[in-house]
Order: sequence, then structure tokens, then C-alpha cells
Amino acid sequence: MLSPSTIAFLCGLAAGATLGVAGRAGRFCTLAMLEDAFFGSDFRRLKSFALAAATALLATQALAELGVVDLSRSIYLTSSIGFGGAIIGGLMFGVGMALVGTCGFGTLVRIGGGDLRAIVVFLVLGLSALATMRGVTGMLRVMLIEPLSLRLPEGTNQTLTSLIGPGTAMHAILVVLVAAALACWALADGKLIRSPRLLASGLAVGCAIAFGWFATGWLADDEFDPVRVSSLSFVAPLGDTILYLATFSGARLNFGIGSVAGVVAGSLATALISRGFRWEACDDARELKRHMTGALLMGIGGIMSMGCTIGEGLTAFSTLALSAPMTLLAIACGARLGLEFTMTGEWLPAVRRLFGASA
Repeated sequence: MLSPSTIAFLCGLAAGATLGVAGRAGRFCTLAMLEDAFFGSDFRRLKSFALAAATALLATQALAELGVVDLSRSIYLTSSIGFGGAIIGGLMFGVGMALVGTCGFGTLVRIGGGDLRAIVVFLVLGLSALATMRGVTGMLRVMLIEPLSLRLPEGTNQTLTSLIGPGTAMHAILVVLVAAALACWALADGKLIRSPRLLASGLAVGCAIAFGWFATGWLADDEFDPVRVSSLSFVAPLGDTILYLATFSGARLNFGIGSVAGVVAGSLATALISRGFRWEACDDARELKRHMTGALLMGIGGIMSMGCTIGEGLTAFSTLALSAPMTLLAIACGARLGLEFTMTGEWLPAVRRLFGASA
């Protein structure tokens, strides 16, 4: 019989592979969706992300309503709202994402396609995430986050319905309204429907998020060998993967490690089938420095904000955590700032453009 941790790992492998295929074949990329929206007025990828969010929300909340998974055991539904982590960490992650050219998830997709730069990003991001969770920069995280967190009354958590007041009907209505609004915006003009790859990838990613909750909350649930209730995220799991590879005999597999391996495997398989596998490397030391700096910012910022574009933008959002939209907005602002910098090479004009002032 398989242990709960092994079951969680295998399920993470499957969910990650789904995202790997979606990222490689379906062009599901969070930085690309922001870049298209900011500079090209093309919202198709953003609508694919919105469809993924709607799908994840509906499916996850259905699982919770049926008693299959207890979302209150997740790291997102805390008894405090980390404004500092969401804003500062989100901005750092967004800037880092722009400097690298993708997020943690996209880094794994790139590794599967033969990008050697992405391996460097993976190592720096994972190690900086570990340091921020348990090491030297952990003190900085505590100093910034704790004073800027709002402690909630006893018995409540940061879900919107919990803050408004108890009530199953109110919760169900809010879930349906939010999911319907996102789905309608994504599908109303028909552009996403006419882009079958983006449509399919949005649905697949949303279902993978819900499957993650199902896997860790029910399939791998064992009161004698508990597994953390979680779903897809690509900051801390990169650090956990490095730690597992370095301390094989002193660590155990989990859903996050499986998802990391799954994304690389799914992307690699898709790249080989489509003959899109290409070895790539940095052009010069300047490019390598930019990638390493961006990875460092993503590792630290992602832990501060408790997630990335996938972890907070979709996984935390599927729990209705209030931190999700705050973090996603901060990431978008940071990405805009970072993208402006990559185009101009100067920070001050980038900051001015972000706030609508002339450079």
C-alpha cells in the first residue's frame, strides 16, 4: 500500500504535468498575459487566466461543500491578513518575474524546453525561498510582515464570507457570483472561444488546482500520517525540491515536489512531441545577472506573499482568501514596473510611468 506522502507526490506529478502541457502547448503564461494586456491591448491570455480562476473556484468550493476537503486546514485561511506580505512580497515577485521573463511555474516550463538559464533561475529562486522560510532572510520576512498584519477576531479567518458573517447561503451566492462574473468576462466576446489552446489550458489549469485540493484533502488524508492540505504553487515547492534532492534520506516526498517534477516532465514531453526542444543559454553576463536578480526577488517575495501568480492568483483565490486579489494586484504592479525597466534600463522613468506621470 502506498503511503500518504507517496500518493500526494503522484497526484502532484499528475497535476504538474497538466500545467506543464498547458504552459508549453497551451501558452498559459502569467507574465505573457500581463505583457499582452499592458502593451498590446490583447486580453485573451488574461481571459484564459480568469477562466482558470472561475473553474478552480467553483470546483474547489464544491469539494468543500461536499465535505471532501477542509479548506480551513490550508495555509491561506489564516486568522490574520498579511497586508505587508501581500503588498511588499507581491511587488518584489512581480519585478523579479519581469526581470526573468517568467514566474516560478514558467521557469519549470522553460527547463522542460531545454532552457539552461531557467535551471539557474530555479536554483536561485528555490534557495532564496528556503532562506526566507527558514534561514537568514527569514528575519527580514518576520520584521516586515508581522507589524503590517491585521489580526482578525477569534473564530474568523480571511475568507470574505467569514468577515461578512456566517451563512452557507451567503457563501454559495458569493462563489457563484464571482465565478459567473469571471467566466462571463472571459467568454462574452468570443475571442477566447476562438482560441482553443487558451480555452483548453484555462479549463485544464483550473481543474488541476481543484484536483490538488482533492488529492491532499481526501486521497492522501490519513490521521496517523497527516499530509498538508494544499494545491499548486511554485515558490516554496522549488525550495522543497532542492532540499529533498540534497537530503534524500532525511526528507520525504510531498505534493509540491511532485508538482515541480510534473511541470518539467509535461513540458519536456510536449516539447519533444512538437519538436520544440531547444538548448538555450544566456547571451552574456549581463543577462545572467538580470535572471539571478529576478530569481532572488521572486524567491523572497513569493514567500513573503505566501504564493506566486499560481499559488495566490489561483490556488488561494479558490479558497476565497482575501490575500489572493491583493497579492495578484501587487504582482501586476511589480511586473509593470519591471517590464518598463527592461525596456528603458532606468528605474525612475519606470516608476513614473507606473503612476501615470510623464518620464
